[in-house]
Amino acid sequence: AIWQELLGVERVGRHDHFFELGGHSLLTITLIERLRQVKLNADVRTIFNTPSLSAMAAAMAGTVQAQPALVPPNLIEAGTTVITPEMLPLVALDQTHIDQIISSVPGGVANIQDIYPLAPLQEGILFQHLLKTQGDTYLILSILAFDGRERLDKFLGALQQVINRHDILRSSIHWSGLTQPVQVVHRHAVLPVETLVLEHGADALDQLQRRTDPRTTRLDLQRAPLLAAYIAEDPQSGEWYLSLLNHHIVSDHMTLEFIVAEIELILNGRPDALPPSLPYRNFIAQTLTVTPEEHAAYFRQQLGDIDEPTVPFGILNVQVDSSQIQEAHFSLEGQLARRIRDMARTHGMTAAVLFHAAWAQVISQCSGRDDVVFGTVLSGRLQGSDGADKVLGMFINTLPVRVSLGQRTVGQVVRETHQHLIDLLPHEQASLALAQRCSGVSAHLPLFTSLLNYRHSGTASSGNDEEQNVAWKGMRVIGGQERTNYPITLSVDDLGDGFMLTTQCVPEVDPHRMNSYLNTALETLIKSLEEDPGQHIRTLSVIPDTERQYLLVGLNDTAVEYPQEQLIH
Repeated sequence: AIWQELLGVERVGRHDHFFELGGHSLLTITLIERLRQVKLNADVRTIFNTPSLSAMAAAMAGTVQAQPALVPPNLIEAGTTVITPEMLPLVALDQTHIDQIISSVPGGVANIQDIYPLAPLQEGILFQHLLKTQGDTYLILSILAFDGRERLDKFLGALQQVINRHDILRSSIHWSGLTQPVQVVHRHAVLPVETLVLEHGADALDQLQRRTDPRTTRLDLQRAPLLAAYIAEDPQSGEWYLSLLNHHIVSDHMTLEFIVAEIELILNGRPDALPPSLPYRNFIAQTLTVTPEEHAAYFRQQLGDIDEPTVPFGILNVQVDSSQIQEAHFSLEGQLARRIRDMARTHGMTAAVLFHAAWAQVISQCSGRDDVVFGTVLSGRLQGSDGADKVLGMFINTLPVRVSLGQRTVGQVVRETHQHLIDLLPHEQASLALAQRCSGVSAHLPLFTSLLNYRHSGTASSGNDEEQNVAWKGMRVIGGQERTNYPITLSVDDLGDGFMLTTQCVPEVDPHRMNSYLNTALETLIKSLEEDPGQHIRTLSVIPDTERQYLLVGLNDTAVEYPQEQLIH
């Protein structure tokens, strides 16, 4: 019954396969939660390793009514006048440090709801934030237009209601003088709204973007909420613009979709349909159940013999100036998109596996290595913490994945990539710094300088198209901006039918060309899986036919105008 509801199919047979019926990693999160609600327990490896209905049922047979990890209660109650170390079960702080935190929170003790540690990627984001003095790579910019001030105020009011509901949106980050950084949940946090006056005769949007550009703007992470709204009226059109800054340290891609879905319900006058708000502290408690030693043992086995970094085009610097990043989009749809999904179902895996295998080909040929390591973004929600399919917060994490291409067939690489991604899941909340230390790469060098972020988009809408049209009447999204601190980042948005590729690169690398390489890698990979999976993967090209012909002509022409290395670049 759960499968039928999640997958939208009328009947499910005992030998049917979750991923062949259209299941994917995001649905896996919901599947784990629905099973928990009927007192069945399945971890993520069970689902990926036993994806047929009968095998999954057999694997769960001995886990009926298994209990999730125990989360210690929050001992800071409303009306508390003193916070002591014993009241903070998730973090070790002495009284001096607690008092220091209290003194920095507006309203003091009365405005503190909870204190607990940061998740691994939150720690990494904080580190990057502290390295910079101007701008912030992890500030997400969204710009919306409204046909009048009244509609803008209603939107801001709905957003404030969402902030009031969720602890992570009322959290601030504290680190100065502490033994470890912590996040503090405020009982009350008001969205700061600043009205900007724009000049007549100049482009209004351009002025707004320049004055709220994440490349020059920063938020104080020690003040909640970690969002900021800048509003301005267009002197020419009378429209009102909203430039909304949201810090990545408290929200991931799914969280932004949840926020939009809740705003939609509120604007439609349906606050009673809002889902229960669940505390982010449950997730933090879950991350503490796996010891660093367990994570280290896995990554030593995976990366211990890797002694050179994987650096496409030889670009080693991972402290990227986000203002110099170039971006290119590529819509992958039609026949190739259908073939990718068909091949994933045939092999009982998600389309994400095929994108990882194809990206490994691109990185291999751009770095001159048969054994490649690149970063992959994990959802962070697959370990079964309570309500993981609904909680707002920063869950995602970036970890290394290794793909070996040398002396392997296409079929082998795809199967091994699938298994590597499954094996990585129990460690999805490990520290990236810990993983890198487990490799043989020198500590002063990065393990990898490219990243793949595969994500499912548009999944959290609160209702049907008609409801969405009513909620967003008189508003339009103008654009947004999200940057990376890696030299090469590929984001794949799974849109349900097609895929959208977004590549961000440093100036030395053309993002359009990287999209083209991946598209070619996917075409050759899928064709080989269809016709000859025993083909050696190193025989597949990532260079489109037009570029290959150009290179061949140039390299064989004694009167070639450019040096070979420049032509290849």
